[in-house]
Amino acid sequence: MRDSPGLPAPRTADTRTKRLGRWAVRQRRAAAGHLLRGACYGIGTGAVSLLVLWIQERL
Repeated sequence: MRDSPGLPAPRTADTRTKRLGRWAVRQRRAAAGHLLRGACYGIGTGAVSLLVLWIQERL
């Protein structure tokens, strides 16, 4: 039985790591956006918490 010439060569680990690296580079901008959004939510939550504590102390 002979191999079909139309089949692609099997992927090697090196090829997979290169593809994963290229995918990570493409996703960098999205990851940076998520990181910035999370930091903003954290700062806002902290500010509101401090404001609530300050109001509770004053009453």
